[in-house]
Amino acid sequence: MPYEFWYWTGIPGRGEFVRLALEAGGIAYKECARDPAIGDEGLVKHMQSGQRAQPPFAPPYLVADGITIAQTANILLFLGERHDLAPRDVAGRLWVNQLQLTIADMVAEAHDTHHPIDAARYYEEQKPEAAQRADVFRSARMPKFLDYFEHALADGAWLAGTRWTYADLSLYQLVKGLLFAFPKRMKTLAPGYPKVMALYQGVADLPELQNYFASPRHLPFGEGIFRHYPELDGE
Repeated sequence: MPYEFWYWTGIPGRGEFVRLALEAGGIAYKECARDPAIGDEGLVKHMQSGQRAQPPFAPPYLVADGITIAQTANILLFLGERHDLAPRDVAGRLWVNQLQLTIADMVAEAHDTHHPIDAARYYEEQKPEAAQRADVFRSARMPKFLDYFEHALADGAWLAGTRWTYADLSLYQLVKGLLFAFPKRMKTLAPGYPKVMALYQGVADLPELQNYFASPRHLPFGEGIFRHYPELDGE
């Protein structure tokens, strides 16, 4: 039976990190909320149904073998071990999970550039604070994280060994989001991170992902975590 995957319709969001692993791994899954009979309203009802002893706090979550697994890094830890999307030894699995959690930290900071005060309020209601947050993110936080990932790639093309892992797929998605949200800043920074950018291109060229990238299931950025506001970008 395919896994049940639950995430909001219409945006790539945090769900995209899981989708990339499912697609690249050739893992059968059903994106439940994209069923027209379910939608986002059905997702909320399913999440809050109270039928699970260990309910998710929020999407994304995966239902596998009767177990509900939530949080992006937790889902990927499960998929990595079960479907060989991570090293088999304990140290290697923990390393890839550590990388994924660090990616999640940067994803959260990228989101907070346009919603620094309240995620429930419109960007237009917090533009001065967003400008301050984005300035710090561009000048200090982006180089700090990218320095770390460049160093992590010192021994090869991939983050853990000679084959891609789910962390490589997630780093690709992170870089893709930064290129969309902060194109001017990334144009300045990218030449200083040749290994990160080579990984980004390497994942973009993976044969395992070409059908997905060409399909309508692969959603563009817009609303969600990565948003392009020209006033928040800069060299």
